[in-house]
Amino acid sequence: MQRYSLRKLGPRASWIAVAAVLAAVLAVAAAIAVGSGPDGGAPRETTPAPAGPNFGRPEGASQFRPAYHLTPEKEWMNDPQRPFLLDGVWHYYYLYNPDHPEGNGTEWFHVTSTDLVHWKDEGVAIEKFKNGLGDIETGSAVVDTDNTAGFGKDAVIAVMTQQDKGVQRQSLFYSTDKGFSFKPYERNPVMDNPGAQHWRDPKIIRDTANGQWVMALAEGEKIGFYTSRDLKDWRYVSAFERRGLGILECPDLFQLDVDGDPAKRTWVLAASANGSEEGRTTGVAYWTGNWDGTTFTPADDRHQWLDAGSDFYAAVTWDDPRLPEGQRMASRHAIGWMNNWAYARDLPTADWQGGADSIVRDIRLKTVRGKPTLVSSPSKALSVLEGAAETVTGRRVTEDGAGELPVPGSGAYRLDVTLERGPDDDASEAQLRFGSGSAEFATVGYDFEDGNAFVTRSAVVPGVESLGSVFTDRRSASSPPRGGSAPGRGTVELTVFVDYSSVEVFVNGGEQTLTSLVFPREGQHTVAAATAGGSATLKSFKYTPLATAG
Repeated sequence: MQRYSLRKLGPRASWIAVAAVLAAVLAVAAAIAVGSGPDGGAPRETTPAPAGPNFGRPEGASQFRPAYHLTPEKEWMNDPQRPFLLDGVWHYYYLYNPDHPEGNGTEWFHVTSTDLVHWKDEGVAIEKFKNGLGDIETGSAVVDTDNTAGFGKDAVIAVMTQQDKGVQRQSLFYSTDKGFSFKPYERNPVMDNPGAQHWRDPKIIRDTANGQWVMALAEGEKIGFYTSRDLKDWRYVSAFERRGLGILECPDLFQLDVDGDPAKRTWVLAASANGSEEGRTTGVAYWTGNWDGTTFTPADDRHQWLDAGSDFYAAVTWDDPRLPEGQRMASRHAIGWMNNWAYARDLPTADWQGGADSIVRDIRLKTVRGKPTLVSSPSKALSVLEGAAETVTGRRVTEDGAGELPVPGSGAYRLDVTLERGPDDDASEAQLRFGSGSAEFATVGYDFEDGNAFVTRSAVVPGVESLGSVFTDRRSASSPPRGGSAPGRGTVELTVFVDYSSVEVFVNGGEQTLTSLVFPREGQHTVAAATAGGSATLKSFKYTPLATAG
């Protein structure tokens, strides 16, 4: 996907995830231990903590620079490109423009990891404006284990959109050095534009059951499906069309087992979309159903949303090929671009632009209120970033607060909170209020009457007020309270990841998520619990610092 084309890297380095990554960390093998997931769900990957100290932000980091989220050192980033694994190393690319804001066009910037937490810069893997077909936009890379394309066993094949003079075409690039450098296919484009205005973002998967490659392509208000035997010659087979979601982008097609049961294996079709007709902003919509080798048939015409926040877009998902099939089909990873095209060009991050990537999440299909639903959990590998936790239990919460809570030591931390509206409580809404520099910049809350978790953001630093109502509007997600003796009563569990300029909220074990960029003032971070009136109970409050120095 390309909306804000941008031109070429000076020093090819990005400050990433836990930005001061030590070389020792990058040498850690990706040993995987499998344990059970939350709610007794599917097994999850866990990765041993690297030897040595925890990691912090680089010295001299700017005000909004994250401590454990992926960002470029400077200039522009946007869409993630689905990672792949080779020889125990994850290879991941994102769209990057080093010439922002004057120069145009994106290219693929390459980073590697052994644990999907710590990342190493590898520079630009596919440069823009080199083959006469335009810049390098969104697509997907696959490992051709059977040499179907003829470039060699385990060659990495990348097919992506190139755009020149407004015309979008699909090109193929190949790598014989494990994804570090690519060459253009001599007969590009492999798919020439048939006259469509929107014709982009090819997502390619291996359809083993039918012995073919499958491409999902964003074509305006529909997703086109194409098949190929060799990744070069593509045949159109069907389309999936949906009105009311704007121009679809960044499609995804994959399988998961509902509730971890192989007998309920289900296909998922996802696409980035516009939810404005439903009172939302942009996000990732999805449908569950069946793929028969040529056609996707939804089980329900109604779509669902993977995240209810303002800033989760262009998401990609992938599995771990090292796991047995049952575990691979029980869960897969996901990462999204934390930004919104309504204000993407206007963020107050002076030393870079384009937002950041979300943390890596594990997603699975779970029956929620009778319907297969994608639920999300923060990757267990993130535990390598954790410092010593502080816990508070059994506090009464009123409009005036809940007494003293742990004070964050930095702007990077995790909260695990259980709020309750019990028989003796009368507050309809409980809140966690986040502040910095003596000003509240965000509120994460729960409305017990409506069963909705929500996030609101405040414009407390210069320039943020210009981001508009998409930034300041309240975003909410439905997840009823649990275990209550009557409607509107019970408990809600909130897990909140904060990282200087972002807040990611997981509600009731990931039944809902809300992802938001935030822009606090400089100064001491604070967290306070309160209600909008009346009382509630803070059953538990756990504060865990993340990516701390030491």
